[in-house]
Amino acid sequence: MDKIEKALEKLTKKERERVKQILEKLKSGNTQGLDIKKLKERRDIFRVRTGNIRIMYRTGNSGVIFVLAIDRRKEDTYKF
Repeated sequence: MDKIEKALEKLTKKERERVKQILEKLKSGNTQGLDIKKLKERRDIFRVRTGNIRIMYRTGNSGVIFVLAIDRRKEDTYKF
C-alpha cells in the first residue's frame, strides 16, 4: 500500500469524497473554484486546500498529475 492510499484511509468518508472530487477536477483541467497555490521554494509543486485537508501535487510535461501527499493541515504538512 502506498503513502497516498494510507493517507486516504485516515480521512473520514466525507473527506475522501471531497478529495476525490478535487482530484477529478484537477484531472479534467477544471480548476475553477479550487484553492490552489504554488508552494514557495518549490518550483513545480502546488497545493489544493479544502477545509483542513491539503493535497500536494505537481504536473508533468504531458499534463499528467502526480499526487505527492494528502494530509490534514499541521506543522509538518509541507515537509515531504
